[in-house]
Amino acid sequence: MLRTVNRVALGLVGLVLVVVGGAVLAVGLGVAPPSWWIHDGPHDVLLSTAERTRWRDETWWWPSVLAVLTVLVLLALWWLVSILRRRRLGEVLVDTGDGAGALLRGRALESVLAADASRLDGVSHAHAHLTGRRDAPEAHVRLLLEPHVDPGDTLDHLTTESLTHARESAALKALPAEVRMRTAKHRAERVS
Repeated sequence: MLRTVNRVALGLVGLVLVVVGGAVLAVGLGVAPPSWWIHDGPHDVLLSTAERTRWRDETWWWPSVLAVLTVLVLLALWWLVSILRRRRLGEVLVDTGDGAGALLRGRALESVLAADASRLDGVSHAHAHLTGRRDAPEAHVRLLLEPHVDPGDTLDHLTTESLTHARESAALKALPAEVRMRTAKHRAERVS
């Protein structure tokens, strides 16, 4: 959902910038603007001298303008970085031993790792996703544990079984993992 909102918002901002920029360029090249347009012709300015000097004597005006512009630039940069940052690894490079290598879909390895972890004793649900580079992936595993399970034993089994199996299957030198565990909460039931 967040990806869709980002794409729609980015598309709208881009469309507005293209339309306004194209209209200003057209007026600058001599196309007659409509009567409601902010510019009258190619030699018109965006802000007149009176509009530019109107708030000059106010001490709060320029710091406020600079603060608002700084916040807008920082928000735009944060948005750009959040869109460009890859949250999930698309593919993993598997060393086949012949020097060529093969590509394994990241989601396939994630689903196998999650399925393997969910088969551990006392794990009611497991979720895994991969980040990092395709030749050095990192696993992020979330486990939902049953109330009677010892987290230390579960972590040991996850490390020695599921993560080791995934690392060896993909022929990786290392598969660092971040594991987050939660205990499932059961509602009390009335016994009659």
